[in-house]
Amino acid sequence: MPSSDRILRQLEAAPTTRIAPQRRVTVQEFKRRPDLRRAAPSIEIQSINFEFGSAEIPYSQYRKVEQIANALKRLISRRPGTRILIEGHTDAVGSDASNLALSERRAASLKRVLVREFGIPSRALETVGYGEAYLLVPTQYESWENRRVTLRRVDEFLR
Repeated sequence: MPSSDRILRQLEAAPTTRIAPQRRVTVQEFKRRPDLRRAAPSIEIQSINFEFGSAEIPYSQYRKVEQIANALKRLISRRPGTRILIEGHTDAVGSDASNLALSERRAASLKRVLVREFGIPSRALETVGYGEAYLLVPTQYESWENRRVTLRRVDEFLR
């Protein structure tokens, strides 16, 4: 699990591409633009152990979520307009439709725990699921590395 300091450093980084204010997009448009996603500061969180086919974050994983929450609290206090996109991902086992739904539930599950258990403002968090569209390990087999969430700071891209 990355430390809260590492998460904060990654998310505070400057975007690799600057977007002029008049070219900024809605959250929904951002979610559909891989070019913008690649430009936004982000960090992969592979250490929250999602069981195969599950979106539940067990209480035993809350210490890991606390690292994320600590980083987000510091980031939001430094940058009050911060918006974080929580992306859910799956491995390639199963149908595209079931993986897409599962990835959406994983992102929503992390948001729910961050808001309810750790006091992160709901308005600072957006969610999306990408299913198996962005595999870290290109395999058709079960792979824990692909069952993950990505945190992406998107405020500099949004209207």
